Amino acid sequence: MPDNCDITHNEDSPIRHADLLVQGGTVMTPNGAELVDIACSDGRIIAMGALQGRWTADTCLDAQGLHVLPGVIDSQVHFREPGLTHKEDLEAGTRGAVLGGVTGVFEMPNTNPLTLWREDLQSKLDAAKDRAWCDYAFYIGGSGVNAKQLQTLENLPGCAGVKVFMGSSFGDLLADDEAVLRSILHHGNRRMAVHAEDEARLRERKSIVDDSGNICHHSDWRDVESALSATRRIVAIAGETGRRLHILHISTAEEMQYLAQHKQRVTVEVTPHHLTMAAPECYQRLGSLAQMNPPVREPRHQDALWHAIQTGVVDVIGSDHAPHTLEEKSKPYPQSPSGMTGVQTLLPVMLDHVHAGRLSLQRLVDLSSAGPARIFGIQGKGRIAVGYDADLTLVDLAARRTINNEWIASRSGWTPYDGKPVTGWPIHTVVRGRVVVRDEALVGAPPGHPIRFLETPAVF
Repeated sequence: MPDNCDITHNEDSPIRHADLLVQGGTVMTPNGAELVDIACSDGRIIAMGALQGRWTADTCLDAQGLHVLPGVIDSQVHFREPGLTHKEDLEAGTRGAVLGGVTGVFEMPNTNPLTLWREDLQSKLDAAKDRAWCDYAFYIGGSGVNAKQLQTLENLPGCAGVKVFMGSSFGDLLADDEAVLRSILHHGNRRMAVHAEDEARLRERKSIVDDSGNICHHSDWRDVESALSATRRIVAIAGETGRRLHILHISTAEEMQYLAQHKQRVTVEVTPHHLTMAAPECYQRLGSLAQMNPPVREPRHQDALWHAIQTGVVDVIGSDHAPHTLEEKSKPYPQSPSGMTGVQTLLPVMLDHVHAGRLSLQRLVDLSSAGPARIFGIQGKGRIAVGYDADLTLVDLAARRTINNEWIASRSGWTPYDGKPVTGWPIHTVVRGRVVVRDEALVGAPPGHPIRFLETPAVF
């Protein structure tokens, strides 16, 4: 596949030059699937159409037989830097992202130190510079200690918004008190992301697993009511304050039924693992490698999540990439931590669902690219259109691969999908016109840059 393109041209037409030409692919445009070429310069798409004979370029990608998707945006990852880099860091996490076809990520605040203040955010931005393979933004944690400053903090460049943990967290990052939640929601305007589990109920029910030590009881401890009651509570407070919400990793049929009636200001995320795994089989087969919060549940819940995708209730697919080492995961349950890798496998797993007929490719594009851009107000991303960032994910819908641990770039070095055969695979990844994965192999140097948002100053 040549780097330099010097296409035989029509001498009656003026020749234009681009940094990158993507030719011969089926492009998922706002109009649907189209056979068009794409010309990119200075990080943006500058032309689309039948470009052969009218353009030259420094680099060409032959996309024949491939589908060209808008770059995938994973709006929930935990890259563990700073403080927990023995299990993940920004370089390895973003390297896995682009190998999996992801061109942008939102990273979560439960690092060490927690991301609560301007200095914490700036430290992450500094750490990502020249090390991140894809574009990135970082959440500020919503807390009782910083609630009154959140309106300023959420508008800092490089901030994805505010993330609130109603459960499954600790210290200053746990926000389960009613007054604290109201203060957080009052101080700010951007869409706020929420992990909705009822911390008080989780504490009350902890003895279920302390007594049994059985991983198969994970979803009994963190039951439907613990998720539903928290979701109802935060949606009610948000309705009173007029705040927009993004509820993360919905896992229950009851929540989906409730949220379908409360979509005016609320957007909904689901994860590949909740769509792919089901209890108790996943716990019997994988043990604590399937342990997540909220938990993977029984098939009726998975069926409800798919129904919510089909009916439009779900807005976004996020991986909730949250790695721990195999040594940490091997601790006896419930001492074993919840979390798994996911950013690198998000697209292969979802493409396999496309192949199986569970959703269309167009719907996947909306969930993984257009949806995140729309609900978070991302500048210049989420669609393949002239003037937009040249973020492109080129996939072979017919490619058959087997996901394995050896392919995983994460410092933790494992995936719960080890040994899983899939149909559909990312072949090339382009970040703002820079080819970072070519023929499934990493190339060049990390080009990642902070993501810009319509609601925040575009200054870096």
